[in-house]
Amino acid sequence: MNAQKVTLRRMTAAEYRAATEHREVESVRELGKFVSEELAWERVRQGTAQFLPDGLDTVGHHLVVAENASGEAVGNAWIGPDPSRTLGTVNSAWLYDINVFPAFRRRGYGSAILNAAEQLAAREGSTSLGLNVVGDNEAAIALYRRNGYDVSSMHMRKGVRQR
Repeated sequence: MNAQKVTLRRMTAAEYRAATEHREVESVRELGKFVSEELAWERVRQGTAQFLPDGLDTVGHHLVVAENASGEAVGNAWIGPDPSRTLGTVNSAWLYDINVFPAFRRRGYGSAILNAAEQLAAREGSTSLGLNVVGDNEAAIALYRRNGYDVSSMHMRKGVRQR
């Protein structure tokens, strides 16, 4: 497969609304495995308000659309400062979200968007790019590993019940 290349551009207001809706729905789906749907929505919306208080205009955050060589939007990403600063450096950026649109999946665009996000972070002075991935998202884990990402922390969970 030929290596894809993408260009990142700032999202429009409409693209931001669509990306936020998609991210929140996906987050609720994942969080809903552990808490009620109502609580999941509350937490997800609190997270959006906390990390993007000014939405698309939140300082230090890049909400971008990835376009291929033909100018088609193939996905999007949200890159910003590391929220925990636990990666050992204050110059760490964080990939809050990455999305390859369905029609462009399995064609190398995930790697291309990651590469472009890394370049953006480096231009901003970051020395690393961290991210979080849900433990059962095997496709995403494989993508990150193929692109040189290593596990830096692991949280595990098991449901328990009284007997």
